[in-house]
Amino acid sequence: MKYIIRQRVFSLGDNFTIKNEYGEDCFRVYGKVFSFGNKLRLTDLQGQELYYIEQKLFRFLPEYTIYQNGTPVAKVKKNFTLFRPSFDFTSTFGNYNIDGNFFAYDFNIFKDGVPVALVSKKWFSFSDTYGVSISDSEDAAFLLALVIVLDQIYHDGNK
Repeated sequence: MKYIIRQRVFSLGDNFTIKNEYGEDCFRVYGKVFSFGNKLRLTDLQGQELYYIEQKLFRFLPEYTIYQNGTPVAKVKKNFTLFRPSFDFTSTFGNYNIDGNFFAYDFNIFKDGVPVALVSKKWFSFSDTYGVSISDSEDAAFLLALVIVLDQIYHDGNK
């Protein structure tokens, strides 16, 4: 399935809707406006929280924890690399590797060595806009939570 993530430029906080390739709303993201570190909720259209994303502060490299029903399911920490973005982490869903290009505009997400998602950020856009292709057998909401973490680290000014 393909998804479009488009953040609004003049929005107070990180609040936006994730659509599928047909333009239909699928998920919503709500960010806390006045908080230390990023705190975001990924919900279904009825407002039921699917994943909660929290930035860990005072770290040398960016680090985020993703929660499901109050339980940590993944800790995403950027690897120390000079030229290409890279992440390796274990979650309750498997072992993941995320590799990006030099400009952090394209990412491949691998689960247990198998490609499960492709992320591409539009170059010339006033808002942060991503196209995300996800394998049908994967938890789309979890992988979209990972894409939100990537955006927070590389393109939201909150490194």
